Amino acid sequence: MNTWFECTAKYSKMDENGREKKVSETYLLDAVSFTEAETRIYKELATMVTGEFTVSRIARTKLSEIIPAEIGDRWYKAKVTFITFDEESGKEKRISQFVLVFSDNVKSAYDQVIEAMKGMMADFEIGGITESPIVDVFPYVPEAQKIPENLTKISGGDFAIAPSDFEDETIEEEDYPEV
Repeated sequence: MNTWFECTAKYSKMDENGREKKVSETYLLDAVSFTEAETRIYKELATMVTGEFTVSRIARTKLSEIIPAEIGDRWYKAKVTFITFDEESGKEKRISQFVLVFSDNVKSAYDQVIEAMKGMMADFEIGGITESPIVDVFPYVPEAQKIPENLTKISGGDFAIAPSDFEDETIEEEDYPEV
């Protein structure tokens, strides 16, 4: 299960009229700790924001799932309640979770949640859908282990060596003491 962090950043950006204005925007990213979340949000924002910015808030969220889509213009937060029956106590049990959906409007966000939950064994109901302040989502994508150009991967191994490590080396007798 992913751990999602909401990170709020403050910076200056140009509006439609060409004037500079201060904005505060919220981003969501997947990380294992607050430290990693802070490191990753700084890296992500450095590629998107020109000028100085500050990360003013980092908070863990209670999102259980992200439902991305090809079309849409904003993120919506949906409360989904799963309904199960406890046979021992004979009572109905309800467990609520929050889901983030990328969509055009509340109706299509509702339809996307219904589609994503098809095939679930438990009954569920959608308790509400609200527009989220989240601007963008950065899921964790493992970086490919790129080998620097001056190194060569050893077949079947995890190590890389530089070809120059073994070229033009001559072992002289004086390099080794007599035993």
